Amino acid sequence: MYQRELGKNAKVAGYRIGGKTGTSEDGVNTNKYVTSFLGVAPIDNPQVVVLVTLYNPTGEGGHQGGGVAAPVGGQIFSEILPYLEVSQGNEEEIEKIEQVEVPDVTKKSIKEAENILKEIGFEVVIENETEELDKGNTYVTEQTPKPGIVVSNTSKIYLKY
Repeated sequence: MYQRELGKNAKVAGYRIGGKTGTSEDGVNTNKYVTSFLGVAPIDNPQVVVLVTLYNPTGEGGHQGGGVAAPVGGQIFSEILPYLEVSQGNEEEIEKIEQVEVPDVTKKSIKEAENILKEIGFEVVIENETEELDKGNTYVTEQTPKPGIVVSNTSKIYLKY
């Protein structure tokens, strides 16, 4: 069976969560956005559904659904599932996944930033990456989620240069 990881930033240690993120512009050329995350847990026997909708998010996490709405959904799941005593999944998964604070890698070379983030377990996505990009001499100007946000150590971190 084919599976895609959607809403990956909503992961909660020990639980299998299914979700989908969304981002849309609020009108034409308004530069305002609506972001969302819809998730269910546990995926093999859904007992909880969470819908997060954020209108014109600003600041931490940018404006993408995966960067700002999914972490909110994950936080909600992390508090609701244990409270409802929903059983956790595979114990090996629990040991590998943990909630960590995103470090600040701005002003570091892309190569250095990748090393720091991958050491933690993050998946790194470099926006508009080209083949001729010199990762040792090109510096990160922006990252999503922003530094200080707490996410799963298996989340994607987006870097701009």
